[in-house]
Amino acid sequence: MDGLQQKKGRANGLLILGIILVSFCLRPSITSVGPLIPMIREDLDLSNAWAGFLTTLPLLTFATFSLFSSAIGARLGNVRAILLGLVLIGLGVFVRVQAGPVLLFLGTGLTGIGIVICNVLLIPLIKVKLPHKIGIMTSIYTTGMSLFAAVGTGVSVPLAVDYNLGWRGSLLFWIGLIAFAIVVWIPQVRKNKVKGPDEGLTGGKNVWKSKLAWQVSIFMGIQSMMFFTLIAWLPDLLITKGFSAGQAGLLMSLMQIVGLIGSFIAPLVAVKFDEQVKTSFGIGTVYFLGFLTLFTQSELMIYIGLTLVGFCLGASISLVYTLIGLRTEGATTARLSGMAQSAGYYLAALGPLIVGVLFDIFQNWNILILLMLLCAVVFGLLGTKVGKNVKV
Repeated sequence: MDGLQQKKGRANGLLILGIILVSFCLRPSITSVGPLIPMIREDLDLSNAWAGFLTTLPLLTFATFSLFSSAIGARLGNVRAILLGLVLIGLGVFVRVQAGPVLLFLGTGLTGIGIVICNVLLIPLIKVKLPHKIGIMTSIYTTGMSLFAAVGTGVSVPLAVDYNLGWRGSLLFWIGLIAFAIVVWIPQVRKNKVKGPDEGLTGGKNVWKSKLAWQVSIFMGIQSMMFFTLIAWLPDLLITKGFSAGQAGLLMSLMQIVGLIGSFIAPLVAVKFDEQVKTSFGIGTVYFLGFLTLFTQSELMIYIGLTLVGFCLGASISLVYTLIGLRTEGATTARLSGMAQSAGYYLAALGPLIVGVLFDIFQNWNILILLMLLCAVVFGLLGTKVGKNVKV
């Protein structure tokens, strides 16, 4: 018996390591692009519109292919589908640095497809393979993803400039991590000999007809909209408040660092209770209070407010992933994961556009604050619905 337990423990340990490495691969290939845009634009003679589209393309890819990811998981089995996702990420990272604009956009698209397959299917995989560790594994997965998103942003320019890799070498740098994740993940495929859905997740409900599924999807969408809208426009607002560009960048980094704490804590708290109404509404309330400080001219108040917002940004994304697992059973988990992430990324792509258009009309950055306050209210109200202990 002890031998069997040790063997199972080693197998679970390898699976957990694999999940952690997969989470590390889900953001750097995207977040490393933004700081390199000026170099890419100059080298490839891209217009500002095409350069901007390079950062929007992954969000559109995420939103579109989230719809198909659960079907890919049902066809191949989640373990094999995640391996396919890792291979596509690696292939995209390699292809996009080989020549001109066509391969750059093609490779970026492939990378986005691979990321979203892994993103959607990791949640149901954790629920089936490690059912008693949903909280801690969701914490680890989302924290690892957020951590390497920040690392990808921070090291891209130093790799390109200080280490003379250029923008191509800087983007290609991440292929080593992806290759390592693939090597560690392969034993999981060998353990699952069945070519079909190796998790036994057949059937499942039609999530598109479920009111609760739509509420979870909008819940996901609102938090995604807040995150990507702030990433796009918060520095401009802070500069109008008297912050330097460097201070604005420091505040953005502070938000992401504090977000790591939120992303780790939220699932651990959520799974301790049958319902997550208070947790969800509480995060929405703290969001609201944090955004209110942006109306002030006090640097201290803004620092405090954005610290609260950063914590909530991390907590809300990991809470949504946890709720997807808690509110579903069987194959419905993967289907809701795909639906929620599709809605989330479409709204995420829409948020920065809405603020840009409204600013062009009103020429007032309070528009951004008002939109964020509205999102916080909707998030809190939806939290009272999706936090109830019912299944899709």
